[in-house]
Amino acid sequence: MYYGNIKYSDIANGEGVRTSLFVSGCTHHCKECFQPETWNFSFGQEFTDEVADQIIESLKAPWVEGLTVLGGEPMEPVNQHGLVPLLRRVRAEAPGKNIWCYTGDRFEALVDPQSPRHTDATDELLSLIDVLVDGPFERDLHDITLRFRGSSNQRLIDVPATLEAGEVVLWTGDEELARHSM
Repeated sequence: MYYGNIKYSDIANGEGVRTSLFVSGCTHHCKECFQPETWNFSFGQEFTDEVADQIIESLKAPWVEGLTVLGGEPMEPVNQHGLVPLLRRVRAEAPGKNIWCYTGDRFEALVDPQSPRHTDATDELLSLIDVLVDGPFERDLHDITLRFRGSSNQRLIDVPATLEAGEVVLWTGDEELARHSM
């Protein structure tokens, strides 16, 4: 797995201050993607144990809420296999930190065993994620007033509640913050 960037102290890609990992590789090629260079699976640098160590260390800061994984496309099959060990480490070595993931895939396709996006790593990967922002960016549905997403077709999914309920449960986050509007 390769990555294009890591942002430490990111406040745009999830609730609170976060470490954000931008993985490389995407076959969705959304129109007006804000990072088309990340479509290339070899863009950037190779993701190594040393890079994982730096991410884990950044998450230990008390002001960091958690890790966000985006791209490119984290749910590309090759990236799923590369991300599982990292997310396992986050759970083990940075307890109390949450994990967000942005994907152009729909949740329903990821959990469907017949889908080409579902791999032998998908179920475990999803079980390690707290919030999944799903769906492709759609320029015609772009709305700058939406929290943590670019277009209105995208959903903020509470993954643990969804897996428990057997149906999609939307994430609302902090009630005070949710009441604020643009």
